[in-house]
Amino acid sequence: MTFTVWAPDLQRVRLQVGGTDHAMQPGEGGWWHADVEAEPGTDYAFLLGDDDTPLPDPRSRWQPSGVHAASRTYDHDDFAWTDADWHGRALEGSVIYELHIGTFTPGRTFDAAIERLDHLVDLGIDLVEVLPVNSFDGDAGWGYDGVLWGAVHEPYGGPDGFKRFVDACHARGLGVVLDVVYNHLGPSGAYLDRFGPYFAGQNDWGPGLNLDGPQSDEVRRYVLDNALGWFEHFHVDALRLDAVHALADRRALTLLEELSAETARMSDVLGRLLTLIAESDLNDPRMVMPRSANGLGMDAQWSDDLHHALHVRLTGETDGYYADFAAHNALATTLRGAFFHAGTWSSFRERTHGRPVDTSQLTGTSFLAYLQNHDQIGNRATGDRISASVSPGLQACGAAIVLLGPCTPMLFMGEEWAASTPWQFFASFPDPELAEAVRTGRRREFGRHGWGESEVPDPMDPATVERSTLDWSELSSPDHASMLGVYRSLIALRRSQPELADPSLDGFVVEVADDDSWLVMHRGSLRVVVSFAEESFEVRTSDDRVLLSWGSAG
Repeated sequence: MTFTVWAPDLQRVRLQVGGTDHAMQPGEGGWWHADVEAEPGTDYAFLLGDDDTPLPDPRSRWQPSGVHAASRTYDHDDFAWTDADWHGRALEGSVIYELHIGTFTPGRTFDAAIERLDHLVDLGIDLVEVLPVNSFDGDAGWGYDGVLWGAVHEPYGGPDGFKRFVDACHARGLGVVLDVVYNHLGPSGAYLDRFGPYFAGQNDWGPGLNLDGPQSDEVRRYVLDNALGWFEHFHVDALRLDAVHALADRRALTLLEELSAETARMSDVLGRLLTLIAESDLNDPRMVMPRSANGLGMDAQWSDDLHHALHVRLTGETDGYYADFAAHNALATTLRGAFFHAGTWSSFRERTHGRPVDTSQLTGTSFLAYLQNHDQIGNRATGDRISASVSPGLQACGAAIVLLGPCTPMLFMGEEWAASTPWQFFASFPDPELAEAVRTGRRREFGRHGWGESEVPDPMDPATVERSTLDWSELSSPDHASMLGVYRSLIALRRSQPELADPSLDGFVVEVADDDSWLVMHRGSLRVVVSFAEESFEVRTSDDRVLLSWGSAG
């Protein structure tokens, strides 16, 4: 078996296999090679320079003993897939469901999640978005502190477990979106800089990658190969790229453009539809414009502006970045144009922000709409869901706007039945000093935003994970079952009435009250009427039929 590793600035690299050290030979481009007899399932590590500390492979496929331990060889061809007839799932017209493997079920594994996939099918979901599954230090965590991007987190079930999950999704007609993080590495187990110039600078979350400095070609290749590997080896249908605005990349040909081009080629090779979804804070339509139109080639991006406008309208919260969205007509403006800040003043940023979307060129398919997601819940001090702040009727109003509007709708796990469980920030770093630093830093951060430090749950306490785990027994409660019925009905209505899934933004009409107490979306010949207040009001339509309502309508 040939082992390789990129370590361009080192004079000596050794390979450790089965307790025996083997000298590696330098090759072109800073790559080192060694041929050693080894079977799949063999543990190995690298020794750099004169340091005898064994380090895992930066391109590890399997880390069964954690991110500080040896890597294990793994043959992707050994898995017996059953999805040969699967050709992908289009984003247009789809409903996405975001979930976290470690809290979706009490079992906290891929196999346990498989047992709940039929619930998603019955709900009407098309694409399942899975929060990051790559290896991070500790057993429990959100997944955004990953350090070995190609190895699937072992407590979830490792690489075979994830493949079983994807295979099971495809068997049920569900596409799989995988959340991947290329903007930083976690604080524990990030050994890349010992191998080569992988890092360049810091961002809000940790060390950023060297994407445009000396020797950055191989660093970019590291990212591209990882992304394509999820498509090729794990049969994933789409990638959600975390916080791409934090990628420091000044090249004429950006990493995102390269990834778009290579994903298109991979789609042709695999004969499957592949999709790229970006999380971006830039409010720049170029993110989702095609490369042929000088865009970056992403198929879609999250629209936090729409979330913020909807959240303010439903809850009345106007602190921090919510302040601007208290303006009259903010929700309607964002529904029509996907961005609220579109070359306009942002008080939170203390500057103008964004650029208008050309609605004659882009449709709502390119923008994800959501009432809540992992960030917007988990980054609240107590991780409280919107169902803890508003009435069931108002949540249903929000769901109707998301599911029957022109953008691509996304739900967060448990939202569909107004789950009472919060989703709080948690981690499980074994290093006591790091654990205390995260615990203290979290409390100070929320203290600066007005929450009392005593209100912030201890992210290292296993009870925080337990509290954040969905309680599936709630489905038998009448109140929760009622909300689930509303979500099922909304998705079914969207599917049965093509006008309600129309993604066109150009000419999309939204009426609002002078005091923002009601809103009407024109969906072809249909009207989606939403009241945020108790008072009744009159809407003129050409058809008196009511296809679906919460409360009385007539």
